[in-house]
Amino acid sequence: MSSAGQAIPKATRLPQKADSDAEIVPLVEAARKDPRAFAPLYERYLGAVYRYCYVRLGDRQADEDTTSEVFLKALTGLSGFRGNGFSAWLFRIAHNSVIDSQQRRKNRPVHRFDEPEETDLAEVAPDPGPGPEEVVVARSEAQALRRAIGSLPKDQRIALELQLAGWSGEQTATVMGRSVGAVKVLRYRAVGKLRTLINQNQQQIGRNADARA
Repeated sequence: MSSAGQAIPKATRLPQKADSDAEIVPLVEAARKDPRAFAPLYERYLGAVYRYCYVRLGDRQADEDTTSEVFLKALTGLSGFRGNGFSAWLFRIAHNSVIDSQQRRKNRPVHRFDEPEETDLAEVAPDPGPGPEEVVVARSEAQALRRAIGSLPKDQRIALELQLAGWSGEQTATVMGRSVGAVKVLRYRAVGKLRTLINQNQQQIGRNADARA
């Protein structure tokens, strides 16, 4: 198993199809007898677990540490796997590990779809590029979106974060322990709440601008 400091693929999503128990169970049984035999399971799910932590935590060190923690818990807890749905079992461990990490950090996760890292605009934008005022407005809007998402009820926020990361309703339901229908409702409510919060923010910006005029 690689250490947390090594590069971990960031683009892998939860596998589209459910695991074949006939394929997974022999790997689990082998790992129960010899921890070194856990490597195929680790390699199979590493990218997807990291991606989940990446979406939920938004901090490189926390992402990597939590990913390592998930696989350590899985390896030492294989006796708790009952022989079906390994990916659901593993991602419940990931879900709980992310919650533990958030509690340790005592703050909300930073969402990776808001502001880019500091970059020289001349390197990435063709001429004519955005003017300073446009950049400030775009950054302000991104910050408002981040705050709005962070203020959503936890389950709505998780469902929306995973949707933005490209996860299907089935994948999200597996991780959250909900039905697909419940996930759809959470996403619908999250989007509606976001619209309300963003509209309120825009109205406040307008009032502030009028007050300064």
